[in-house]
Amino acid sequence: MPAVRIKICGITRLEDALAAVAAGADALGFVFYAQSPRAVTAAKARAIIEALPPFVTTVGLFVDMPREALEQVLAEVPLDLLQFHGDESPEECGRYGRPYIKALRVKPGDDIAAAIARYPGARGVLLDTYVPGTPGGTGEAFDWGLVPRNAAKPVVLAGGLTPENVGEAVRQVQPFAVDVSGGVEAAKGIKDAARIEAFIRMARG
Repeated sequence: MPAVRIKICGITRLEDALAAVAAGADALGFVFYAQSPRAVTAAKARAIIEALPPFVTTVGLFVDMPREALEQVLAEVPLDLLQFHGDESPEECGRYGRPYIKALRVKPGDDIAAAIARYPGARGVLLDTYVPGTPGGTGEAFDWGLVPRNAAKPVVLAGGLTPENVGEAVRQVQPFAVDVSGGVEAAKGIKDAARIEAFIRMARG
């Protein structure tokens, strides 16, 4: 099985971004959702991204952002990939001319395969935990047994992952990638370099 890809999300500080890259992260996530404690401005995200080494994928996370506002972010920030966490339609996700992944919030009884099929243009799908009224970043895991085998798109597993459980998650689900935010933090929006290193080591162990 190829090594799982790893995204560290909710980056708000350059030192956290560089610690994640040094530990072996493949991608960094920047949250453009004002209600999140991990939200960043376009200027802050751009400053961090401009200081990164090459071959690190930069991902912008959006939640039902109005089109004009999202286009303004894209004009200011050199993002490689868009991540949609709201109720965006496939048409909305695809209209920006950038590769994207769609987040799906998982709960028992969902037809995840059908939900994935709605987004044929997505590069992959991120599976997160369904919590009413919260688009993501809940720190809660869902039943990994709900993840469909042989999904039509690469699966990014998220939701409640930590250094303590990510190894088992990777063994059980065998996702293309894993995504963590709160599980490697010292406080909301402030990463813990030792937990990032441990998370990546356990995910790939």
